[in-house]
Amino acid sequence: MPDTSPDADPRAAIREGDMTAFQVVVVAICILICALDGFDVLVVAFTAAAIARDFALSPTDLGLLFSAGLAGMGLGALLIGPLGDRLGRRTTLLLCLGILCTGMLAAAFSRSLGELALVRLFTGLGIGGGLANVNIVVAEYASDRWRNLAISLMSLGYPIGATLGGAFSVVLIEAYGWRSVYVFGGLVALVLVPAVLAFMPESIDYLMARRPAGALAKINRVLTRMGRPTLAALPAVSRTEILAGVGPLVLLRPPYAARTAATCLAYFCVMMTSYFFLSWTPKVLTEHGLSISGGISGAMLMNAGGVVGCLLFGFGARGIGTRRLAAAMMVGLCLAGAILGLVPPTPAFLLAATLAIGFFLYASINAMYAVVPAVFPASVRTTGTGLAMSVGRLGAVAGPSLAGLLMAAGWDRSGYCAALAAPMLVAALSLAWVRAAGREDRTEVGLPSPANSLATSR
Repeated sequence: MPDTSPDADPRAAIREGDMTAFQVVVVAICILICALDGFDVLVVAFTAAAIARDFALSPTDLGLLFSAGLAGMGLGALLIGPLGDRLGRRTTLLLCLGILCTGMLAAAFSRSLGELALVRLFTGLGIGGGLANVNIVVAEYASDRWRNLAISLMSLGYPIGATLGGAFSVVLIEAYGWRSVYVFGGLVALVLVPAVLAFMPESIDYLMARRPAGALAKINRVLTRMGRPTLAALPAVSRTEILAGVGPLVLLRPPYAARTAATCLAYFCVMMTSYFFLSWTPKVLTEHGLSISGGISGAMLMNAGGVVGCLLFGFGARGIGTRRLAAAMMVGLCLAGAILGLVPPTPAFLLAATLAIGFFLYASINAMYAVVPAVFPASVRTTGTGLAMSVGRLGAVAGPSLAGLLMAAGWDRSGYCAALAAPMLVAALSLAWVRAAGREDRTEVGLPSPANSLATSR
């Protein structure tokens, strides 16, 4: 029965109600896409030794391949991600899967370092744009009660995809050579396309905010699949959506400029610290007495701690408050990182500190996935999120590079660990700034709490 209420907004009912099977399937597909992205990001690491042998590459050449993928991800988040606000989240995800499929298959046929670097840059566009939009789809289709857990599971898809991809890569390289790993990744992306077409509809938030042709019919089809009442007409556009609907440049003007700056700063700091520990921890452990296998075990412990951290964040954020728990995790990473620099160089102390770092590190990254989408209104949500992620990629490059400079300058373990952990305090303070900016912005323009915003975080 159509809902004839002139103010009916199905988004409120979706977020306040229970998760339907349809919503669970949408989130599950997003987790699979995120797992594919995790595999695609690390595929060069899995195949680096074989590629170096075939192409006679130096370590500097391999560094170019790693950097090409990261650069592509930053550009993808900045350039491809915002298409979710113009073309729709579903359409943009299909485009990103197409880029992934094409790029992975093209890599399998690359004949030189230059070709492979260009292909990795191109593939990174799909990864960066896809991550920005997957994050938004999960945030918009999950109910308030389960949103943080759904985002946590999405975040776990990334390391799980990387881990499983590594296992498959070992088998494929031994049997068919390194090129088969890229063929495998391309085929997985291709298989996900019909899954998105069949089970992932367009975002209701996008349809309500942008109102493209046939928006009412598309919304009603989604509501029918969710077993909810359909609409007789679209509700009135909220004042927040009118204000935000003028284009992406609104993010750089009041009342959104402050929160845009705060989220970009937080993302930069989180990724700067996180990628320092992700990149350097195994080497730090081996330099202080652990074997190479011990360093790898430390990285595995970090991932194990991250799984626990993400899950606890997902279950605890609703009761404690998303921003409060996020800030606590960021402060925790700062302390754990500083402790790694101070503990005695024995395996027990070093591995215990590494486990703690993994717990807070992955929870902090997961917190950004949970906090950032709620900062922006639906009409510019992927644009704002993509911009913040793109700035975060700059931090991901800066962290490991700065660490190398500090080590070369003679800084000891306590010094460089403390210096690279300190940005997490800035990130935690930025979250408080985001919250304050949101309150002040609504007061400034005379707006109530946005009707199309995601769940309010304390």
